[in-house]
Amino acid sequence: MSLTNNPNVNKWVEEMTALTKPDKIVWIDGSQEQLEALTKEVTELPDDSRDKLFWLNQEKLPGCLYHRTLANDVARVEDRTFICTKNKKDAGPTNNWCDPAEMYAKLTPLYDGVMKGRTMYVIPYSMGPIGSPLAKVGVEVTDSIYVVLNMNIMTRMGKAAFENLGGTSNDFVRGLHSKADVDPENRYICHFPEDNTIWSVNSAYGGNVLLGKKCFALRIASYQGRNESWMAEHMLILGIEKPDGNTKYVCAAFPSACGKTNLAMLIPPEGYVKKGYKVYTVGDDIAWLKQGEDGRLWAINPEKGFFGVAPGTNEKSNYNALASTRKNTIFTNVAINNDDNTVWWEGLDKNPPENATEWKGAKVNGREYTANGGKLAHPNSRFTAPAENCPCISPEFNNPKGVPVDAIVFGGRRAKTAPLVYQSFDWQHGTFVGSIMASETTAAAAGAVGVVRRDPMAMLPFCGYNMGDYFTHWLEMGKKLGDKAPKIFNVNWFRTDEEGKFIWPGFGDNMRVLDWIIERCDGNAEAEKTAIGYEPKANDINIEGLDGISYETVEDLLSVDSSLWLEDIKGIKEFYAGFGDTLPEELAQELSRLEERLA
Repeated sequence: MSLTNNPNVNKWVEEMTALTKPDKIVWIDGSQEQLEALTKEVTELPDDSRDKLFWLNQEKLPGCLYHRTLANDVARVEDRTFICTKNKKDAGPTNNWCDPAEMYAKLTPLYDGVMKGRTMYVIPYSMGPIGSPLAKVGVEVTDSIYVVLNMNIMTRMGKAAFENLGGTSNDFVRGLHSKADVDPENRYICHFPEDNTIWSVNSAYGGNVLLGKKCFALRIASYQGRNESWMAEHMLILGIEKPDGNTKYVCAAFPSACGKTNLAMLIPPEGYVKKGYKVYTVGDDIAWLKQGEDGRLWAINPEKGFFGVAPGTNEKSNYNALASTRKNTIFTNVAINNDDNTVWWEGLDKNPPENATEWKGAKVNGREYTANGGKLAHPNSRFTAPAENCPCISPEFNNPKGVPVDAIVFGGRRAKTAPLVYQSFDWQHGTFVGSIMASETTAAAAGAVGVVRRDPMAMLPFCGYNMGDYFTHWLEMGKKLGDKAPKIFNVNWFRTDEEGKFIWPGFGDNMRVLDWIIERCDGNAEAEKTAIGYEPKANDINIEGLDGISYETVEDLLSVDSSLWLEDIKGIKEFYAGFGDTLPEELAQELSRLEERLA
């Protein structure tokens, strides 16, 4: 029984039904009663069923469930992820491209009758608060209850989502997912931006199947944003309340392994807390940004939950993220402590459970297993947790208007090149700063250590169209915003000493750098003009109560080595060359000016 009279939705669901041929169709209305029935069904499957979800200890982890995926299906698959546009140039040099007609022809046989003997679940969902002018609607059809339960945490799911769509609109994202046989050889995550469509097949892992997440909220939405004059960005949103009660909002983009979630849920140092500073999380991963009636840029978090990496999350590294997982959370591919039916992962604490079930399902002595180099939890194991669980969730989290953005921060992992913090000269220069963002590979990443990987605005894997055109869109947004545009900064928490140890303490102490940033936005902080941008003087960074860091240390962290930057420019030129004639002339000019200033 359809939940909507919208003919566009109903026609599309009928087409998907004819293609996949399910035995039964269930429309997801979002009611507690329906969710409980689906949870009962999936937890009562036989233990050896790959769709099974397990209840965890309901006293210690109320409402929490556990799931494991197949060993061949544990992460996003970049090489099987495609942007399908009629013109190859529209997908750009950084995406895998395929002609839409060709890809539909290749995928259609994989979906033909794929849901025979299964139930098709039709999931209406809103990305962003119901009723928000910044929100968008999606409909995902899937044969996985795991997807339904996760989408309930990650999105505003159910009948109410159709309120934003209305009775005749065709502006909804069509998501077709089937786990099929979870066959890696036939696994595809395909985006058809010109059709508002996503097709995902042969995966049951979160990032590939929760189609509201990166697929819609970044790849499709970035394309929509360009056409409709707004922005979909891979950014956290953070509110910093000053002692006078004034709150500043910061959006920040970081490539993976650069502390994005930690910054999103930052706990300020004791001295700041005593003075009355507070930090609020609006979002940990994605921001949709649109110019408001007041001319400023406003942001919403389109998601309703956190899809976080478990390993390394603990009370010290991210207290708030861990606290978010204590109820109504779904854990995927972590380890189980069999003594009390709770979860464990590397970095949670230093005590692996002796009586453990590792992530693939084998019962092991956890201490011996980890001592011999085994991983009890998969390195990309996840938690899907409701944002409302987060102790520092912003009171503006559900505000349909969003929050006004004062600053945009870019960052990467650079051992020597980038200083602790600098501010761009203006929006155009800030776009340039974002476009040259890079991180050096660490031992954790596959391949050589210290290789510079460019990841503009942390969007390289997530931009749904040509990245050269994406840079142009940034420049156009800056012109539109004019003097109301947020100020743009770059940070680097990862400068190292001669022994390769990090100099800056990071974590909560990053508040000291954010403090200078928000004071710059208010016009209350000094800065010096350097070859790369505006920088604080060492004594502009508050180091009160910080052990082992002197003003001399801060001076060193702010130093700019021209020879390293000139060396870096060679890599930037090479990277830019890949965009050919789609690279905006303004960015080429910014690069030339930087070279002149450094020389």
